[in-house]
Amino acid sequence: MDFPLVECIPNFSEGRRLEVVEEIVAAIKSVPNVFLLDYSSDADHNRSVVTFVGSPQGVEDAAYAAIAKAAELIDLEKHEGEHPRIGATDVVPFVPITGISMKECVEIAKRLGERVGEELGIPVYLYERAATRPDRENLATIRKGEYEGLKEEIKTNPDRAPDYGPNQLGSAGATVIGARSPLIAYNVYLDTDDVTIAEKIGRAVRHSSGGLRFVKGLGMLVDGKAQVSMNLTNYERTPVYRVVEMIRREAVRYGANITHSELIGLIPQKALIDAAVWYLQLDDFSEEQVLESRIQSAQAERKGKLGLDTGFMDMLAAGTSTPGGGSAAAERVLALRIRRHVLNRFDGGG
Repeated sequence: MDFPLVECIPNFSEGRRLEVVEEIVAAIKSVPNVFLLDYSSDADHNRSVVTFVGSPQGVEDAAYAAIAKAAELIDLEKHEGEHPRIGATDVVPFVPITGISMKECVEIAKRLGERVGEELGIPVYLYERAATRPDRENLATIRKGEYEGLKEEIKTNPDRAPDYGPNQLGSAGATVIGARSPLIAYNVYLDTDDVTIAEKIGRAVRHSSGGLRFVKGLGMLVDGKAQVSMNLTNYERTPVYRVVEMIRREAVRYGANITHSELIGLIPQKALIDAAVWYLQLDDFSEEQVLESRIQSAQAERKGKLGLDTGFMDMLAAGTSTPGGGSAAAERVLALRIRRHVLNRFDGGG
């Protein structure tokens, strides 16, 4: 039996007032059939990323609740941060996990976009697989000029007219909503405060300026260190280790080195395994050689605790491929968090 499961990873333009982030998270958690997996905030970017999964209707309702709460609490007129943004809720992607197709996620994005435009009066742009125009598939294109630039252009430039909502920005700005495959938000820090080095490396690695396919990147200054901030949109075609090694080589050209890196949100387990296999030079490796993978396989053969039917979690843990929903194996980390959350509830946990 297929249990439709959708992931949503909204980005909010607030990373300093943690009480505001908590209120947005609380709005998401208040919706039935939704499981919060992760959220993190960055003060320099002044941005927070939340990850949750659930039933299609639950995730759609939770996304709306979060957008409404963010519009109430975040004023773009007062917002400053390193990361490009056009809205209080800047971007809302839906990702098919299992039992649901990309086409259905596109429909979710469209329904939500129309509702946000009509009921909240927030301009909405559709992007990635939900885009209504080819030039709006790329998020960076929609965010060009950021909030300040869009505020003027949306009134007079037909090319900047939103898909839903008014041709005018309020204090909540605009929101970009869409459907896409899983991506990895990944930042690499250098041992220099020269942001121009990070900017040069960002241009070298990102696809739009001749770099690696499926990489979006830019350079910025964070915590006094140069940072290469990236989205890896297809980690199987362009793996994480390849990106890291290119950054390492480019940094050496300018007399710099990598000090550390960070993940924003979650990463598919397979991406980490691929990196470990490459760096350790493991030949003839099988994922079943990983202790946790073997345990997951055994657990997938059993029913959940107290007779709970955990079919959708077991399917994810088993790592089988799902038609239209992408690779479940690549999303095992989601299954583990959901499984822990659900079973804890029956243990009396939070």
